[in-house]
Amino acid sequence: MSWEKVTDTYVAAIQHGLADLPPDVTRVGVVRQPTGWFHAAVDENQPELGPPTDLLESFRDAEADMKLQGFCEEGAHNAAWEQVGFGTAYREYLEDSSDAQAALSELEDRLESGESLALVCYENTEKKRCHRTILREYLEERT
Repeated sequence: MSWEKVTDTYVAAIQHGLADLPPDVTRVGVVRQPTGWFHAAVDENQPELGPPTDLLESFRDAEADMKLQGFCEEGAHNAAWEQVGFGTAYREYLEDSSDAQAALSELEDRLESGESLALVCYENTEKKRCHRTILREYLEERT
């Protein structure tokens, strides 16, 4: 399988024409609770591949605490990511959740059939850590 068939980007890059995506790519949202404007920027959303609610809540609480301690937005985001062990917890979720496994299998089948996919969520990974990069790596490891 060619992993040039899977990429990732963030919703604001799509909205502002900054995402360098192939013309035939399917934009797959991977967020748990998308907004209406998020839906308008993607072709579909796979909420099963968004981080679980309890992990998101722990992360947001830690991020808010970091901001109160004086961290800038990006610094608070990334420090909270490390504090709650977000990367490890998200990978465990992908491995343990039957819903996530089913969604991953579907994406793998689509990639194997030649479809190009772009995983999309909210974060600009030039400044902040994001689950979609872990998801892309996880997909790559499964083949």
